[in-house]
Amino acid sequence: MTPRAALLVLLMLLLHPISALAHALDPGYLELSAMGGDRWRVTWRMPDLGGRPMAITPELPTNCTADAPPEPHFDGRGWSTAYVATCPGGLAGGQIRIKGLENTRTDTLVRYETAPGKAVTQRLTSGAPDFTVPEDPGRLEVFTSYVSLGVTHILEGVDHLLFVLALLLLVRDPRRLLWAVTAFTLAHSITLAAATMGWLDLPSAPVEVVIALSIVFLAWELAKPAERRDQLAVRFPALVSFGFGLVHGLGFAGALREIGLPRGDIPMALLSFNIGVDTGQLIFIGVVLTLGWIARRLLPRVLTASLWTNRVASYAIGSMAAFWMLERLYAF
Repeated sequence: MTPRAALLVLLMLLLHPISALAHALDPGYLELSAMGGDRWRVTWRMPDLGGRPMAITPELPTNCTADAPPEPHFDGRGWSTAYVATCPGGLAGGQIRIKGLENTRTDTLVRYETAPGKAVTQRLTSGAPDFTVPEDPGRLEVFTSYVSLGVTHILEGVDHLLFVLALLLLVRDPRRLLWAVTAFTLAHSITLAAATMGWLDLPSAPVEVVIALSIVFLAWELAKPAERRDQLAVRFPALVSFGFGLVHGLGFAGALREIGLPRGDIPMALLSFNIGVDTGQLIFIGVVLTLGWIARRLLPRVLTASLWTNRVASYAIGSMAAFWMLERLYAF
């Protein structure tokens, strides 16, 4: 068994609990849209948990008052409700908290406007379920917030990580691997920027299908003996990863559109989100290569190259990707 194949089997076991979904449990989402004066429209969305809304609740700054929100309705993926809150003096300096988030494994995106059109996004987690709204969110707050969102998105996006993992397994030459990873990064950066800025607009459903198909393609090539693999993938893996990276970038853009961008700092938010995605990708690659190195040192005799272990690896990746592809086709 090769070190890479052994490592893949280990990762598949770790990923098994969430293998039915391409992404982890949807996060909660809280949006406070300024309506002018001291009024904010509050949109609250909770993840679905066994057919019921997750037991988390937003707590607004103490100067805010609002009527009891309407009962949430199920929108196909989560439970949503909306109401109006009055906050004399504004949000600045107040604390926003998601009650009950500390008891979950998910997170919540909070998008708030300190004034109409001036939006900032904050990510809350079980370890940090609250934050104080800054008096005047600056570029540093925008940068750190969207870097964190980018890292989180890529590390929770199992389909994107499986593509990178399949690439690591398929391309054995270090120099070609470096070029392939670089090409993938460059490609998804291009389409992420183009789609976010509105220069490229494609429906998300077929994009998600092609993302799954890209993983199936790599898994199919991995299952073949080296001499029977597609010559384009063997000789020019960077070209293949660049082509599929363009599609993955559209998937990243869809996530960024859901999060929202601050009108006054769109370039900064876009750049920092992309840096976050690339940082998360490098973290994942570093972990995989480190575990492979450790496995090679601990099990030098067991980890010997053989065709069947490559096939086990490819079937594990390909089965999950094929399931996602069929699931997404069915969702059309």
